[in-house]
Amino acid sequence: MVAAGGEHCRYGGGGGASRCAAGAPGPNKLVFPEGYDKGVRYATVDRPDTKQYREFYGPAEAVKAAREGKPMPYGTVLTLAAYAAKVDANGVPLKDANGRFIKDKLLAVNSMQKGQGFGADIPAEVRNGDWIYQSFTPDGKVNDKANLTACFQCHLPFVKDDYLTNMAKLAGRFPGDAKPVARSGALDVTIKDFVFGPATLKVSAGQPITWTNSDDTPHQISVVGAKGQRSDLMLKGQTATLQFDEAGNIAYVCGLHPGMKGTIEVAAR
Repeated sequence: MVAAGGEHCRYGGGGGASRCAAGAPGPNKLVFPEGYDKGVRYATVDRPDTKQYREFYGPAEAVKAAREGKPMPYGTVLTLAAYAAKVDANGVPLKDANGRFIKDKLLAVNSMQKGQGFGADIPAEVRNGDWIYQSFTPDGKVNDKANLTACFQCHLPFVKDDYLTNMAKLAGRFPGDAKPVARSGALDVTIKDFVFGPATLKVSAGQPITWTNSDDTPHQISVVGAKGQRSDLMLKGQTATLQFDEAGNIAYVCGLHPGMKGTIEVAAR
């Protein structure tokens, strides 16, 4: 599903169901956030990969706390509204005068709430402090197909940001005006429009690989498999470097957007 403090899975058409399998780690106290769009809209994101436009909302108290470097107040509900983007006859998203997607029908509403003691119902291995998550269909009903466990797993590494993957935007410090420096070396991967380019890179063991984020949203390199190596979070214009010392094929995804996939083919020296 898509969590309000991040946006790590995609939604299909019509029904707004998550691409993930159903699953929840415990009982859920989060109800549909009536009037969520009366709060502060602290971010918008265009998703070329899913042809969606997304809006992020939170209460003024939460925005104030984030910008003062304080934890989210108990009672905070952060919400993401996912819309289909308007498209032309060829299915290409239309853009407004500012080059942004134009929203069409609402696909899903997804929220995360911080409540005193909420974490007690969640298994320790995926617990996000006192945060819980819920996914709703456009008519406000619970989306029982959403994989809520995946939300906890995605946010778990971000304890220093009160489990928010999008804290930089909430806090008003996301470098939206950054001009990413183009890198086209043999050991470089560019992230643009939610795609790794090149999707497959061939290197020798021990050579460092650098990813550059050109998107207006955070990304993170997450290696698939038992070792679970992760890069630091990359904001727009930032880079991350990883090195693989053993030969083999390394599959990786974006830790926030698992639909983004890449492969590193590591040859022995």
